[in-house]
Amino acid sequence: MADERAKTARPVPYRGGGFRPGRAGWVAPLVFAALIALAEWGTRSGWIGSLTLPRPSDVAMTLWEMMQTGRLWLHLGPSLARLFMGALIGVSAGIALGLVIGLFTYARAALVPLVAAIFPIPKIALLPLFVIWFGIDEASKYALIAFGTFTPTVVSTYGAVDNVDRTLIRMGQSFGLSWGSIVRKIVLPGAMPGILSGLRVSLAIAVILLVAAEMLGAEHGIGAFILEAGSLYDLERLFAGVAILSVLGVGLSYVIGLAERYLLAWRT
Repeated sequence: MADERAKTARPVPYRGGGFRPGRAGWVAPLVFAALIALAEWGTRSGWIGSLTLPRPSDVAMTLWEMMQTGRLWLHLGPSLARLFMGALIGVSAGIALGLVIGLFTYARAALVPLVAAIFPIPKIALLPLFVIWFGIDEASKYALIAFGTFTPTVVSTYGAVDNVDRTLIRMGQSFGLSWGSIVRKIVLPGAMPGILSGLRVSLAIAVILLVAAEMLGAEHGIGAFILEAGSLYDLERLFAGVAILSVLGVGLSYVIGLAERYLLAWRT
């Protein structure tokens, strides 16, 4: 009887991966290609007006000409430098303060209301104030990007620390681990998914603030390039600048994905 049951039993698939999504890297390029093809067809057939959306092929030609003449690197280089410096300052300070708030009671009681008061302030509205404080040069742009990435990083970091399983912390205490060991071996790994997820939002905000900062008092940069193209109603150049920002966003998301794959390898 047992032998018959063993023969008719169906094998159970391995479920160790839980709800971990599988990889399908071909889907995203296919979606992008379909959208671009649809826009190209719409603009060539007249279904989409030329004053509404330029042809993607014309935008691609504009990008190619910018690469050939060096104009792309003239604007992209300063933008990347501003984004890197501002985001580095804001994210580093935000993670540090978020960990302090998440780990220490008095720091949480003192700083959470302050962060809650600062967080809803539209950062773009503070750009004139930063110009008054730091001048029209690079410092005001760094400060705006840093401030804009600081508050969401703080919120995501101390929220990630809060969500660490308390059972694991108690288990570490029962095994006699020191406070530092618990933070290093339990709290930080457990909070890392939330911190990295928050970084996606913070870096997207950094790109938005970068464009806003470059539209005020910048000679070179993607924001200045888009502002100039918009004032001339040059849609090909305007959408070329938008395409550059889109590629930059995809690149940042890819970098965060690599960091997740490396830092969160223990989840697989």
